[in-house]
Amino acid sequence: MDPLMQHYVVFETARGFCGLAWGQAGITRFQLPTASAAAAERHLLRRVPEARRGTPTPEIAATIAAVQRYFTGEAVDFSSVRLDLGAQRPFFAQIYAALRRVGWGETTTYGALAKQLGAGSEAARDVGQAMARNPVPLIIPCHRVLAAGGKLGGFSAPGGADTKAHMLELEGVRRAPPEPAQRSLDF
Repeated sequence: MDPLMQHYVVFETARGFCGLAWGQAGITRFQLPTASAAAAERHLLRRVPEARRGTPTPEIAATIAAVQRYFTGEAVDFSSVRLDLGAQRPFFAQIYAALRRVGWGETTTYGALAKQLGAGSEAARDVGQAMARNPVPLIIPCHRVLAAGGKLGGFSAPGGADTKAHMLELEGVRRAPPEPAQRSLDF
């Protein structure tokens, strides 16, 4: 088998159709749920046009089953799933490694993740860029990264912030409603 060859599969979950691409070294791409198998395939192949439809290996089949369980609300830990992210900016690789340790039902913020890695709060923007470029959302749980004050922040997957909110709800994360801008004084 060509070590650079990538395969992919599209599969159904309780939330819609997902896509997953892999090579010999691990998973290279993951597509969050879309409304149709054709849309999932189209989104995935836009990122890995050289991939060919393939039969999942036992390891890939186990990841697919875990994704399907996740979207039914079962607590799933993806931190041991083998990934092949190719060449990454070193700071992005550190961000992704740290984020894989944020577990089911936990959240962090862009700034806290930057600080955890020894960077200043100005690096929060870099964390946001890494999240936007995350090739394997859910497996690297970028949906668990919130903006300051517990706000959702951006999410570039199909469905945008609604998808992010749904994934957090699946995990039992309850976000507080925003504080009112102004409070009345009781006399």
